[in-house]
Amino acid sequence: MIIAGITFYALAAVAVAAGLMVISARNPVHSVLFLILTFFTAAGLFVLMGAEFLAMILVVVYVGAVAVLFLFVVMMLDVDFVQLREGFLQYLPVGGIIGLVMLVELILILGTAVGSPEISAGKAGVPIPAVEEVSNTKALGQVIYTKYVYVFQAAGMLLLIAMVGAIVLTLRARPGVRKQSIAAQVGRSREDSVEVRKVEPGQGV
Repeated sequence: MIIAGITFYALAAVAVAAGLMVISARNPVHSVLFLILTFFTAAGLFVLMGAEFLAMILVVVYVGAVAVLFLFVVMMLDVDFVQLREGFLQYLPVGGIIGLVMLVELILILGTAVGSPEISAGKAGVPIPAVEEVSNTKALGQVIYTKYVYVFQAAGMLLLIAMVGAIVLTLRARPGVRKQSIAAQVGRSREDSVEVRKVEPGQGV
């Protein structure tokens, strides 16, 4: 119980501090790194509550989507890639500290799961209700795809609209770049594409 409480307060403090740094950091790269740390810490809190499926979804989906978010931020702010690569070493200390904090959190979570198995059994204060011996993933799927199926589909449509809007906002017209025109290719006639020339013997084209 003591280990579980210490782990919870440590992860909660790191999550709050990292969330504040996300909105207060002036450098977009630092904000993305702190956002990854916030997601990772929230995943640790989900593990402590026995929601391991939500923890994995948070790490796999959202932390993976942060890379796409970073690309959109770079394109929207028109950050110079050459200058960004040159300043890689100045981001290394911040990234190293965040990576070290994530490693410590992982050790705390694994140590709590091994040293206090009563947490996963629902004996660490607030009992975890048993859903007729159904796994966490199956119970969550039954709720999402039955009771909240329309809300789930609406959320998916909103995310799709947001993704298309971000692509449209970052799309730039670059002069001098050759692009494929499907309509021009389909509308070509034989006369426009093929030229038949009669070559006399002994003469070049």
